[in-house]
Amino acid sequence: KGVDLKVHKGEIVGLYGLVGAGRSELAKAILGKFEVTSGEVIVNGSVAKINSVADAVGRYGIGYVSEDRKAEGLILLHSVLENVGIPIWRRLSQLGGFLTNGKVRKHTEPYIRKLEVRTPSLEQRVGNLSGGNQQKISVAKWLAAEAQVLIIDEPSVGIDIKTKTYLHELIRELSDAGTAILLITSDMPEMIALADRIVVMNDYAVMGGLANTRDYTEMSEGIMGLIQGAEPTAA
Repeated sequence: KGVDLKVHKGEIVGLYGLVGAGRSELAKAILGKFEVTSGEVIVNGSVAKINSVADAVGRYGIGYVSEDRKAEGLILLHSVLENVGIPIWRRLSQLGGFLTNGKVRKHTEPYIRKLEVRTPSLEQRVGNLSGGNQQKISVAKWLAAEAQVLIIDEPSVGIDIKTKTYLHELIRELSDAGTAILLITSDMPEMIALADRIVVMNDYAVMGGLANTRDYTEMSEGIMGLIQGAEPTAA
């Protein structure tokens, strides 16, 4: 309810709120996993007709790095290659010919290397890898899919400091390359370090938005003020 926000090309918009604020539910509604009962989702100036996750990914280039990578982001019993390749299977099959592992490998391996995924081989089951490498694979598949809009939900959960730093650098690189990023995180220092603007949600509604000054005290006070019902601003 009361959701109105914009994310521009090359911008990182942080979506902040307390547990139960509705941030992940909003992300899944945009993706077509939950029904949008009123209002519109507009992509590149046109109303998007998203009835399923396949529509969001295939027709509109929207990707989602899930907070719960084991239940939603990855298929743990499948290989690294299969997990990274899933979002591009449809696109590759439309290019003609059979969909082979070699074709999938050609389009996905550069991103697996870029993220320095540590795996004995691309045939390794994802469930056998560390949490940090699983998170990298969650991101790699959307790089391979060339997502124009990327929703990243709690990117730092369950990963070590080195991987967290690398993912932060990657998020900035994606933004600099023109990807529109909606960043959901409960880690306020992470939010202030990465976001260009911060939109605050509470009780399944958008309370307002703040330009990020990078001043931790100022931003944390502003964010908590919006959560507590201060005068809303444009999101």
